[in-house]
Amino acid sequence: MPQEFEFTDDLLELRSMMRDFCDATSPEPVVRETMLSDSGFDPALWRRLGSEIGVLGLAVPEEYGGGGAGLVYQAIVLEELGASLFCGPVLGLCLAVPALTALSDEEIKTGYLPEILAGERIATLAAPIRNGVFDSDAVTVSAERAQDGWVLDGTAAFVPDGASADLILVAATVADQVALFAVEADAAGLTRTALSTMDLTRRQADLALKNCPARQIADPAEAPGVIERATLVGATLLAAEQVGVARQMLDTTVAHVSGRLQFGQPIGAFQAVKHRCANMLIAVEQARSAAYHAAWALDDASDHPRLAVSLARAVASESSTWISTSAIQMHGGLGFTWEGTPHLYFKRATTDALVLGTPEQHVDEVARAVLDPLAGAA
Repeated sequence: MPQEFEFTDDLLELRSMMRDFCDATSPEPVVRETMLSDSGFDPALWRRLGSEIGVLGLAVPEEYGGGGAGLVYQAIVLEELGASLFCGPVLGLCLAVPALTALSDEEIKTGYLPEILAGERIATLAAPIRNGVFDSDAVTVSAERAQDGWVLDGTAAFVPDGASADLILVAATVADQVALFAVEADAAGLTRTALSTMDLTRRQADLALKNCPARQIADPAEAPGVIERATLVGATLLAAEQVGVARQMLDTTVAHVSGRLQFGQPIGAFQAVKHRCANMLIAVEQARSAAYHAAWALDDASDHPRLAVSLARAVASESSTWISTSAIQMHGGLGFTWEGTPHLYFKRATTDALVLGTPEQHVDEVARAVLDPLAGAA
């Protein structure tokens, strides 16, 4: 069996660089200001991430403007962005980029990816991903040939970063099969409605398409595989982000209980508080192990991809939600206030656990991945 990856000096240096960048550009006051803005993110800062820092496409081959480093490197970036609650079109990027990278058409990849990875354009994917997998039967957009190409009709709900995206990859049915299309933000017949979400640091939108011009980028023979790859990569990177959320809440809670006095001593000196913090640390490490194994396994192809990814999402979702809930409790009354930090992370943890499949749905996928081969062997 191939040896599991290790956190090399390069990975540790990347983590340090990203942490310094996020500390400088995404402290809590900036997060609070940005999440209440109209767009919900700073386009100039997003371009810095792409061009100056160059971390938006570390898993993408160099010929398309990426770093060619692999998913483990990209997961490091997502963990640090999650720890700082970075406001930006991160989830849309994590779905659209692997979809474009998985395409067979070189012209499409070289045409779209460099600008997206440089932060010059924002992209997202509009496809029904339910129970943690792409559900072709739930596609609500249809495509028809037109004189100059294709037109789309239908709706797409809860599209991540759908209101700010310059390029939207839309799954649509063609003669009862699913193909993938590229729709420009200024296309005629496209209406985008921004949604009010629990987590103000992450935006979603509903899309309505009426006779909307589009470009087919994957035919029905290729599209399901492309979307499935995007689902696996996006879910893995989301798990890494959840690790960052959980880790930050652990660190914040430990700092709070170390300085909060009761009966003349820090509340962190009480045995029950020590035990809770220890269990939070164990949960963080479990989530980290599962998330980075999934990233490594997708690159290395040495493990069942669905098993590794669903296991990572199930563990990371449960860990981040439980740790953020514990953080609120251990902060006492402050944890429930708007001015307090924990509620921001609780909302991110809660919404992350509902995106691209719930923990329960991913546990079901783990069971199927494990039991189906056993049933076949029997």
